[in-house]
Amino acid sequence: MVSEFILVGFSNFPPRLLPAFFLLYLLMYLFTLLGNLIIMGTVWSEHSLHTPMYLFLCALSTSEILFTVTLTPRMLVDMLSTHHTITFVACASQMFFSFTFGFTHSFLLMIMGYDRYVAICHPLHYNVLMSTRTCAHLVSWTWAGGSVMGMMVTLIVFHLTFCGSNVIHHFGCHVLSLLKLSCGKETSSVTLGVILVCVTALMGCLFLIILSYVFIVAAILRIPSAEGRHKTFSTCVSHLTVVIVHYGFASTIYLKPKGPHSMDSNTLMATTYTVFTPFLSPIIFSLRNKELKNAIKKSFQRKFSPLNS
Repeated sequence: MVSEFILVGFSNFPPRLLPAFFLLYLLMYLFTLLGNLIIMGTVWSEHSLHTPMYLFLCALSTSEILFTVTLTPRMLVDMLSTHHTITFVACASQMFFSFTFGFTHSFLLMIMGYDRYVAICHPLHYNVLMSTRTCAHLVSWTWAGGSVMGMMVTLIVFHLTFCGSNVIHHFGCHVLSLLKLSCGKETSSVTLGVILVCVTALMGCLFLIILSYVFIVAAILRIPSAEGRHKTFSTCVSHLTVVIVHYGFASTIYLKPKGPHSMDSNTLMATTYTVFTPFLSPIIFSLRNKELKNAIKKSFQRKFSPLNS
């Protein structure tokens, strides 16, 4: 039985480029942490932002921080290190937490779409349908669902026997790269099962988000004034942009055709997706959401402006 794995995702990278990529990913990692912490701090300190939409945004920022912390520090160390081994237990833990926080992120995007649907299509019932208790239950269910998905996939994968090579051609314990190392008659069926479970969950979230926006767009088009339509749709722009970025990057990585240099390009794209997508989210929400942007400005002015101003 394999007791440790060797990560060789960066082995074919040009050595001259590694320091540059390391610095770029490090800066994006630090900004991701800072940006999401600023959003969380602003939401909790500003009473005007104590609404369901910003509660979900706080939960989303938390999931992005935890997802990034699970993968990026190890990836950064490996970029400059010659020791790329990871123990069996550490590999299983990394897979569990990355899947947990990744699926939680997708579930939260779905819930945020539902929140926008209720706010725009059923405004008179919004306070009843999206009460504080209901929102807390929804957030709890997203985290529970992410944990169940993470545990299920991790147990399925690490229940297999790894009797061949222990070299993972990826920067982390990537599920498909690990499945290629397993042996036994059930490997092909397990691989298919894992893919179906993940795709079904993610596409289910995407379908419900799209369905929410179908009703949202229909409701917006019934608003008589152009100013009213623009103002209503502006409350959805940041969420919709993050959804497009999240699913757009994921589909580009996993659905693109395999080429002769696909292993190197896949590693580069996967590392970029892991770091870049959480990096973009706080920027999108801060710039595209006028209420949040003004609250952040007001919070900084209170803390850093002179006392007599």
